[in-house]
Amino acid sequence: MGDPRILLVVATLGERIDFLRETLTSIRAQSVPSDVVIVAPVGIPQLAELVEEFATSFLPDPGSLTAAINLGMGTAAPHHEFVNWLNDDDLLEPGSLEVTSGALDADQTAVVAFGACRYIDPQGRELWISKAGPWAPRVLKWGPDLIPQPGMLVRRSAWQAVGGLDESFRFAFDLDLLLKLQKLGRLVDVGVVVSSFRWHPDSLTVGDRTTNIVESERAKRQSLGAAARRVAWLWEAPVRVATRVAANEVQRRARRASAG
Repeated sequence: MGDPRILLVVATLGERIDFLRETLTSIRAQSVPSDVVIVAPVGIPQLAELVEEFATSFLPDPGSLTAAINLGMGTAAPHHEFVNWLNDDDLLEPGSLEVTSGALDADQTAVVAFGACRYIDPQGRELWISKAGPWAPRVLKWGPDLIPQPGMLVRRSAWQAVGGLDESFRFAFDLDLLLKLQKLGRLVDVGVVVSSFRWHPDSLTVGDRTTNIVESERAKRQSLGAAARRVAWLWEAPVRVATRVAANEVQRRARRASAG
């Protein structure tokens, strides 16, 4: 079969071993093989067992999420045409890698393939489906970030061309990456659910929404021309409101599911 064409980086602190097992299981259940690199603190026995069980590589955690992802991506070999990262509570839907890699194969001008994302609670119950749609890239610079990161796939050459993730971001590094990649080629929607994002109190983007919004606005402003930056405030306020409303709705559904 040859070497896998896909490299996936899984960054974890090793504190959610059961969720991490589900993440790795969803990767290994794919019809398309991939190489997997786990980046995590050293000295966690259960984590070492998972590395062996799921036949992954391992790198020691460098101290931040963005640095961990960049470190893992640094292991990409010439045969790795496509890359992405997952957190230790993300899941790939069955057939995800086949669909996204197929989309990139079909369109050589595309640098990212993405699809819809299923929001689930800690027990795996569905809360919401974020259906990005083919128009999501068109509003990326000024509207809400509607492209779910966990299930997307990035052309490795494009990742390397933009220099990977900007480690000055704590939250909006995926949006910043997409805005840079959009200047190199097309972001294509595959039209199906390709991933699941677990919504719980310690999920990264749930924990500090205000900082996330501020960072998102910074990333968007950096991608705009000088004239557009001067009037960015016109759409930033409504986008803030829309983002908070959507987050509150998912949180409401999560509480209702938990109570039920």
